Amino acid sequence: MEQGIMNGTQARNNPKDVPGTEYLSWLGTQWRPDLAYPQLTDDMIDRLHSYGQEEVVPADVCLYSHGDRNIDLFVVLEGGIDVSMPDAAGGTKVYNEIRSGNFGGEFNLLNSQGAVVEARTVAPSVLLRIRRGNLQNLMRAEGDIANLIVQACIWRRIKIVEAAVSGAIVTGHSDDSQMILLRRFFLRNIYPHRIIEVGETGPELVKTRYPTVTLPNGKVLERPEIPDLADELGITELPDSKAIFDVIVVGAGPAGLASAVYAASEGLSTVIIEGIAPGGQAGTSSKIENYLGFPTGIGGQQLAIRAQMQALKFGVRFAISRPVVTISKKNRIHRLTLLGGQALCARAVVVATGAQYRTLNVKNFRDYENRGLFYAATSMEGVLCRNHEVIVVGGGNSAGQASLFLSGIARHVHHVVRGPSLASTMSQYLISRIDKSKKISVHTNSEIVRLGGAPSLSHVSWKDRVTGESTECEIGAVFVMIGAEPNTGWLFGSVQLDDKGFVVTGGEHGFEPTPYATSSPGIFAVGDVRAHSVKRIASAVGEGSVVISDVHRYLTSCQDSADTDRVSAATVTGTRTITDPAR
Repeated sequence: MEQGIMNGTQARNNPKDVPGTEYLSWLGTQWRPDLAYPQLTDDMIDRLHSYGQEEVVPADVCLYSHGDRNIDLFVVLEGGIDVSMPDAAGGTKVYNEIRSGNFGGEFNLLNSQGAVVEARTVAPSVLLRIRRGNLQNLMRAEGDIANLIVQACIWRRIKIVEAAVSGAIVTGHSDDSQMILLRRFFLRNIYPHRIIEVGETGPELVKTRYPTVTLPNGKVLERPEIPDLADELGITELPDSKAIFDVIVVGAGPAGLASAVYAASEGLSTVIIEGIAPGGQAGTSSKIENYLGFPTGIGGQQLAIRAQMQALKFGVRFAISRPVVTISKKNRIHRLTLLGGQALCARAVVVATGAQYRTLNVKNFRDYENRGLFYAATSMEGVLCRNHEVIVVGGGNSAGQASLFLSGIARHVHHVVRGPSLASTMSQYLISRIDKSKKISVHTNSEIVRLGGAPSLSHVSWKDRVTGESTECEIGAVFVMIGAEPNTGWLFGSVQLDDKGFVVTGGEHGFEPTPYATSSPGIFAVGDVRAHSVKRIASAVGEGSVVISDVHRYLTSCQDSADTDRVSAATVTGTRTITDPAR
């Protein structure tokens, strides 16, 4: 191993490199084995028998292994199952023992991602096997059992991530922008991995290949792109391109997740398309304190994980890692082409792609993106600026939340805002806390004019726009939160956009007068991507849930008015689909 690389033990002893710790922080609690391994009651097991069949399985039979998709649910009636992962020495280590009254499976029990563990019988066993086709029926009909399965799936995956001594290994420089992107991808997709940081020693030629990802099978990927990495890890989920779903939701932020949950819970076959991971901008927020129902606040990623679990519980399919590049329509069927060429079809589309962060008006800002310049302030970015002075730019609530969060980590926070005060753009409770903090200085009427440092950001200059006075300071990180621009490039020419690129909906502009209808029949828009929407998480969730009543009405009207539309009971990978008679 090269000089300057942290060995496995060191990596595991560093709290920031233990991903399981990150997830427990997001969930705001300690490890709960009672939720990870709940005991089924006799009544529950009796009810489960109607969904599966008993099988007598000899000892040492592999039920599923690493990479297997669409695994079945196994309930242990007699005997047992051991769940194992590879260990650092090249062997295997049992991390969980499933015995009578318990069941196998974890996160990928709810989706079609590849398994990250192996399950094997430890003795002659009697198992109740519930095949994937019946599992979704179970999740809909047996609410108490479904809740136990959902809880167990997420808690077991966290345990797997924490125990991933030899899962995917991400090796590279901590300040490399691609390294930070990969870490964010692994964390937000809850995939077992560990981080090995490379020091500054060693041949330059060797350094240039980082970051690398070493897969569990030993294959090494050098500076992988997200779609390729997702394919290799089995995270990619692309539903059957021949199926026609009731609704496709584009974007897995709060608005998109809400739409998917409500659509699927009401019986619509639903797919969410997301380029990186569920959560959207909300997933990057350190803490949301004004969201109804969470009096002590909730982390953005914590909220995203919970919403994702709800969606999976109701049978939503997630197409992760490939964004939509074009949309077209034929015979009332919308065809969405993803990066890489695969297409998905639906009768209705909900656009919830949100917006992308605006950047600084500084020429060399791209040189420092993810090398000291960030657009999110979560615990992952926070550890990179410990004991440094940092800058937060922006006058909205997200900027205020970031300043308060970072003030507990950084040596000092400089809050830079172009306006004369924060009063017109930020909630009063945040302003009051910022004013009282001795570790936050607010610089009004100011803007950043210069970024410097090599290879990472180390000093910043900002100017008072009224007095012309400039200030230069040693700065470890800048967090830019100055609004966003809509992610609507793929919609150009398909629906009406305003002069800023936001989707125009409702009234005279919509194909129907409802607030979320676009100019194209069957396409709706919700959340931040919609023109004149309130840019708040609560309103995005509200729009995402309410729009499904419009979708229902639209689908019903199409079915009633078209003699050629025939609804079949065809089932594709566990979801109800509508078959196009023209295919």
